[in-house]
Amino acid sequence: MRKAFAIVLMVVLIGLASAAWAEPLKVFVSIPPQKYIVQAVGGDRVQVSVLVPPGADPHTYEPRPRQMAELSRAALFFAIGIEFERAWLSRAAKDLPRLRVVHMEAGIERRPEQEGGQGRGRIEVALDPHVWVSPPLVRQLARNTAQALRQADPAHAKDYAAGQARLEADLDRLDAELRQMFQGLEGRSFVTFHPAWGYFAQAYGLRQVAVEVEGKEPKPAQLKQLIEEGRALGVRVVLVQPQFSRRSAETVALALGGRVVVADDLAEDLPDNLRRVAEEIRQALR
Repeated sequence: MRKAFAIVLMVVLIGLASAAWAEPLKVFVSIPPQKYIVQAVGGDRVQVSVLVPPGADPHTYEPRPRQMAELSRAALFFAIGIEFERAWLSRAAKDLPRLRVVHMEAGIERRPEQEGGQGRGRIEVALDPHVWVSPPLVRQLARNTAQALRQADPAHAKDYAAGQARLEADLDRLDAELRQMFQGLEGRSFVTFHPAWGYFAQAYGLRQVAVEVEGKEPKPAQLKQLIEEGRALGVRVVLVQPQFSRRSAETVALALGGRVVVADDLAEDLPDNLRRVAEEIRQALR
């Protein structure tokens, strides 16, 4: 009897040990900021790979064959609504029918990607995918991430809940810090080449004016109008992402007597990046 009990106990302990040391979930995300979120929630229970490498344009990226092979072994793919996903996901559904796709941005009301500035008078239907630049919206991304991880790996649901709670607390502190930074500057405008900072501006009472028009370099008349508007607003800095040409941004900055600042919305370290960009914008607005 004792021998049988000992065997049962050993089997249970081995099972618990196996669960504790199980291989982490292999998951994919589209862009580096998503990796930060999923890693923060999942900790060492997840192994996160990024489809779009640093320096590549997520609007036009095409996943490589090697990445497709790796995706076939992944448990989850976290989409976020960026342009390349629209066409690629329909193909992936045929090629990778067992891959579960999680729409990380679910539940977020998306805004027009470009409004105001030289776009006045146009009907803009493209929706802005850059929800990760707003700490309040990242809380929703974290919630969706935790829910998906719990469903895929219920044995570690408590770990994912704890990771979500830690991340949300960090985001609340970051949000409070940024609100303090922009106190008294509400209503001010800043210029960016690509309209990636609209949700950031919305969160802190600012206004984004984009150089790019519908994903293209502005025409001379549009550039002239933007410069005139920038002068009227007292703009002294133009943000530019490293994935895009600096030519038009530098032309605008020179005409405004200002400078170009590299602001990468795709940097992986989300909190530090938002703090750095916020400080650049705050200094320019002051």
